[in-house]
Amino acid sequence: MMKTRALGKTGITVSAIGLGCMGMSEFYGPSDDESSIGLLRRAVELGITLFDTADMYGVGHNEMLLAQAFRGALRDKVIIATKFANMRRLDGAFLGTNGRPEYVKAACEMSLKRLGVKHIDLYYQHRVDPEVPIEETVGAMAELVKEGKVRFLGLSEAGAKTIRRAHAVHPITALQTEYSLWTRDAEGEILDTCRELGISFVAYSPLGRGFLSGAFKHPHQFARGDFRSINPRMKAGNFERNRPLVEKIEEMAGKKGCSAAQLALAWVLSRGEDIVPIPGTRQEKYLKDNIAAVSLSLSKAELDELGRIVEPSKVTGTRYDEAGMKRLGI
Repeated sequence: MMKTRALGKTGITVSAIGLGCMGMSEFYGPSDDESSIGLLRRAVELGITLFDTADMYGVGHNEMLLAQAFRGALRDKVIIATKFANMRRLDGAFLGTNGRPEYVKAACEMSLKRLGVKHIDLYYQHRVDPEVPIEETVGAMAELVKEGKVRFLGLSEAGAKTIRRAHAVHPITALQTEYSLWTRDAEGEILDTCRELGISFVAYSPLGRGFLSGAFKHPHQFARGDFRSINPRMKAGNFERNRPLVEKIEEMAGKKGCSAAQLALAWVLSRGEDIVPIPGTRQEKYLKDNIAAVSLSLSKAELDELGRIVEPSKVTGTRYDEAGMKRLGI
């Protein structure tokens, strides 16, 4: 059975593992709407309650996909989290980050329409806008809460000082940031700040965009248009340098009688009851495999060994390109 974890100080709980939905619309190669809708509904049957999307995923397509999947009675069984701030043209071109109050409200209205809901459960600022004081952005988000259009507020990839300033304006329920065996930037000040303030930590890409699952043996496996083919850690050259790390996880998984993905997810889950990983997938077999990680028991020695195997200092390449890295931790 699916375990649950508290969502900040809201008094409600969510599944210990959520589902990241981005890949159903973009970035990871071709997808199929009908199968994606079926998978979303199957995830609910299997106990997942937290579903993560954003207005930029597929330039609105991902939100509309969730709307189709969760019509009717299913809506009350799920927590839908979406995000704003990353602006894109209809052709997908990135236009920058926008945290201006008027944009916050306009973006929310569009997300409500695409999702087909009366309110958004968890509304994140996808990236902090360095040109707009966080107090102004969160102030506008807080007004959405007062109007009943949003239930809870979140930030994504924000720095500790920004989190504190935002929380002083209105309680922040969750911080969403990349976190996995090979990405531990949030450890220390950021995670400590979240725990001090009672903010849940939602870990995206807990499987290193699938790399830590062992699914990819060679860089040419990525489909045409797959973001991972140009990701610094997975592009040709760095891929080959990082692959031996995964082989060690696979070796350990073989001895444990589980999958490499389950080991990687179990490690993230072990880092604290306030951490909720949201691995993404488009296939039911991987969905079930990920969910099983909730019940995987690892000893302290096993967890420590995993931590040493993929210690971030051993990883070649940054998690985003230079431009992407500049937008993190503001």
